[in-house]
Amino acid sequence: MVTTKPLFWRDSRMPHVELRQVEDGRQVCYAPHSHTQWSIGAITGGRSTYCYRSDRYRVVAGDLVLMNPEWVHHCNPIEDEPWAYFMMYVDTDWLTDLRYRSGLLPLRQWHDIETPMVSDALWYQRYCQMADCLLDNRRDLLEKQTEVVSFLSDLMHELASQPADTRPQAPDTLRSLAAYLAEHVAEDISLEDLCDRSGYSAGHLVRAFKQHFGLTPHAYLVNRRIQLGRQALKEGTPIIDAALDAGFADQAHFQRTFKRLMAATPKQYRLGSAQQQVQATGGK
Repeated sequence: MVTTKPLFWRDSRMPHVELRQVEDGRQVCYAPHSHTQWSIGAITGGRSTYCYRSDRYRVVAGDLVLMNPEWVHHCNPIEDEPWAYFMMYVDTDWLTDLRYRSGLLPLRQWHDIETPMVSDALWYQRYCQMADCLLDNRRDLLEKQTEVVSFLSDLMHELASQPADTRPQAPDTLRSLAAYLAEHVAEDISLEDLCDRSGYSAGHLVRAFKQHFGLTPHAYLVNRRIQLGRQALKEGTPIIDAALDAGFADQAHFQRTFKRLMAATPKQYRLGSAQQQVQATGGK
């Protein structure tokens, strides 16, 4: 039976990776957002529209979509057509270390992967094989770890040959503002404060920030708050505490925003962690 509720797989013994499965995505609509992790998804049924920064793609079953940390994207259904997918989130520091130890990076520093999507039956099959392994409670830890490392190591080598992106980087001033927002995510920050820090006028600041980051300063701050709340929920924090700690005025506002950006409720996301914890401990 196909379910419309998202499934989240997590295992505390593999904190660097998380998997989401949606079997019926007709009601799954995302607002533009970004993640702190590197992400890779597989379209397992139907088709949808994938918006990645300023580009738009039509993706179908068998396609893989790739998303760099902090790159704004959203993937939504086409009218009422059915579609299904997996999405895997990989810790950026862990993947950076994997690439560095594989000789693919000169320094242990993150470098964006320029490929937005892969349409290749072999890579799709390997992704689904890895996802099935993670979701199978009968598989042991070593097998799951091996599947993840083998798939990502091979894929990173494959993608290393792709041409580099030539788009200009954000100016230092805007990067500093983004870092400031990330560091003060739970605080009440004003546009005047950002203008004082940057020397930009309000209109120029909003336009320039959105041009380089894909979100206005306010949308960037809200997105960061949701990522902070998401991490707290993953660790088992009660929803109300996660909401307040992330800077939301109340739980209702947090729930509405979380659903808009994550296409799942905080409860659905938190339950994924609780269910997996039972599996990881053998139901004890």
